[in-house]
Amino acid sequence: MSIIAQHADLFIVLACVFGFFMAWGIGANDVANAMGTSVGSGAITVWQAVLIAGTFEFLGAWLAGGQVTETISGGLIRPEAFADQPELLVYGMLAALLGAGSFLVVTSMRGLPVSTGQSIVGGILGFALVAFGVEPVNWGAIGKIVASWVVSPLLAGLVAFVLFESIRMLVLNHPDPAAGARRYVPYYVFLAAFVIALVTLVKGLAHIGLTLSTTTSVVGALALGALAAVFSALVLRRVDLSAEARASDRYRNVERVFGYAQVFTAATMAFAHGSNDVANAVGPVAAVLNVVGNPEAVGARSELSGWVLALGGGGIVVGLATYGHRVMRTIGTRITELTPSRGFSAELSAASTIVLATWFAIPVSTTQTLIGGVLGVGMARGIRALDLSVLGTIFIGWLLTLPGAALFTAIFYFLLRALF
Repeated sequence: MSIIAQHADLFIVLACVFGFFMAWGIGANDVANAMGTSVGSGAITVWQAVLIAGTFEFLGAWLAGGQVTETISGGLIRPEAFADQPELLVYGMLAALLGAGSFLVVTSMRGLPVSTGQSIVGGILGFALVAFGVEPVNWGAIGKIVASWVVSPLLAGLVAFVLFESIRMLVLNHPDPAAGARRYVPYYVFLAAFVIALVTLVKGLAHIGLTLSTTTSVVGALALGALAAVFSALVLRRVDLSAEARASDRYRNVERVFGYAQVFTAATMAFAHGSNDVANAVGPVAAVLNVVGNPEAVGARSELSGWVLALGGGGIVVGLATYGHRVMRTIGTRITELTPSRGFSAELSAASTIVLATWFAIPVSTTQTLIGGVLGVGMARGIRALDLSVLGTIFIGWLLTLPGAALFTAIFYFLLRALF
């Protein structure tokens, strides 16, 4: 009897447990990035962030998380190289989950935001290199992912800079800034809702048995965007724009308007994060399930079950609720001073970048994308608005992520191989 047949149930249980552990690390580290700008700007409290993220992270993971998962599970290495010894692929994926998750625990304890995408890629590379050398690694896929780590923060930073400059021109420099905010913010809400809805309708709903044409998806996204814009306009009417309120502080009401809007962008950011980063937890789980279910066809693709995505989404939510406050503080308060208008620009730019990456099945780093957005709004105020010492520490953490996760994974790989 083969090792896989002998321990099939145990491998499945370990994959689920380690996948949940990895998802917990994502919630404790990466989701804090998604919510940190909203909390740091004062738009929402920590527990409101947990509630919003808990809902929309789970929905993003379950509805739209499968596309990127295929890249993580089968695109980084060539499973065919393990055809003669499929159990090695199982050991490796389990070790990658455990190693990357352990690295995230260490960095989260220090409040250091790192890339969970780099963590799991480093883990998979680590086990592949120690098991078989460079042969099974799909270096073309790795190169595409590495390039996205450079492009995504630059793109998010550029978009954030442009968004904040447009807010400055249309709202902050308006003769009546509060009235300008009430007038123009619904258009920004429309943009955020349209982008999220379009990607979800086109790419995500196949997992629940609903397939729509491109035309139908575009029309539906336009309708949902318009609905969100109308709803935001109604909500913003609650903001006090009386003459007395304007005279007391002409910009306070502007930030109150963007505070309402940032609740919406926080939700879209959480959905975008769940759709992209759940792959870092459940991709290796899917690979293990595929091998255990059919060890004779290691490289074959199989349909990803909805419960696997739900497992990842649940772990992400638990991680944020139990340990996300440390990294949230770093993102929200230590890089630059954030107001709701600045946080809104950073979140909308990052969410747009992430959902586009999900569209093209590229597992980008949410951390680097969001920090790129924060840097963009910071640069709009000048270099002195940024805490360069904090940024230096974050960049060093980024450099150590891939080799650190690879080292953890290599150790766990040898332990698992010895145990079985």
